[in-house]
Amino acid sequence: MEVPRLGHSISSPTSPCDNMIKNLSLEAIQLCDREGHKSQDSGIAEMEELPVPQNIKINNITCDSFKISWDMDPKSKERITHYFIDLNKKENKNSNKFKHKDVPTKLVAKAVPLPMTVRGHWFLSPRTEYTVAVQTASKQSDGDYAVSEWSEIIEFCTADYSPVHLTQLLEKAEVIAGRMLKFSLFYRNQHKEYFDKARLQQGNKMMPSVKDNSGSHGSPISGKLEGIFFSCNTEFNTGKAPQDSPYGRYRFEVQAEILFNQKTNLYFGDLYCMYTAYHYVILVLAPSGSPGDEFCKQRLPQLNIADNKFLTCTEDKDGRLVFHHAQDVILEVIYTDPLDLSLGTVAEISGHQLRSLSTVNAKKDPSCKICNISVGR
Repeated sequence: MEVPRLGHSISSPTSPCDNMIKNLSLEAIQLCDREGHKSQDSGIAEMEELPVPQNIKINNITCDSFKISWDMDPKSKERITHYFIDLNKKENKNSNKFKHKDVPTKLVAKAVPLPMTVRGHWFLSPRTEYTVAVQTASKQSDGDYAVSEWSEIIEFCTADYSPVHLTQLLEKAEVIAGRMLKFSLFYRNQHKEYFDKARLQQGNKMMPSVKDNSGSHGSPISGKLEGIFFSCNTEFNTGKAPQDSPYGRYRFEVQAEILFNQKTNLYFGDLYCMYTAYHYVILVLAPSGSPGDEFCKQRLPQLNIADNKFLTCTEDKDGRLVFHHAQDVILEVIYTDPLDLSLGTVAEISGHQLRSLSTVNAKKDPSCKICNISVGR
């Protein structure tokens, strides 16, 4: 059984069902508080003795759905016609409050065999903590409801985007990637202190660090994948890397084949924008068999290194590696292994440090039609 996506109207549509449960529909959803008392115009009758759901269980959690079940007295099942499910983000301890009176605050489903699946991107977002409580209810002949006390409050957290969801983002990114431009260097901008620390304290190596929370809220790499950020975008008129940077005035440059070759696997990580016309694509370069590679294999769509819309490595007729990057998106490339500074060069750039262009912990625009998919924000 499945509670469908909830629209902005009092009456909700009939839901499609899973293999176990059929003919579920959502009834009109009334405003009531968590204590079970009816509000001034809720249409909920005085409470009669209905069983309170016990031992609430949440499982099969995805980025925009979960299954819920509980224990009930079998003798009371015939009297129960509906379930009221109160779902709230964890930081909001009270019942949901909306600006408009005609927006439902609770899921109301006809009583059906459990477990039931609650699904919908209108009210569920990925990687978000929620609380849930349940009432049993009996619809009366006059249309009012008699309700039980609320159950205990259960906390749970929705999951990250699955590879299926990331494939949807990948397909959107492919549409806007644009033509491919040739490049030969990966580069990383940082402050002088960053490179000094690498030389003096880290054995002359740049070390992977945990990715921040920039990009899509449901990205499975945010806060989990360890890597080193690189850029490879070039200016279309010069073919060279831009001299401006938001991240620091010192730049490490390394030949592309050091990071990207036939022994490297390439993964699509994310597509996002920051309330601007520019879109960012996150790619992951992971040496085959490395811990980063194993992490990505389970979570991210893998790309063909010689044939994709974003970043390619091919051989020319002489057997030399040739590299191209997409022109119309800004690529952020994460390399998952430590990297010795001796493999490249560090020098000060001549341009400006444009802090306003930084993507550190950047928040994705949830209203952008180009880079969002319908599984929450």
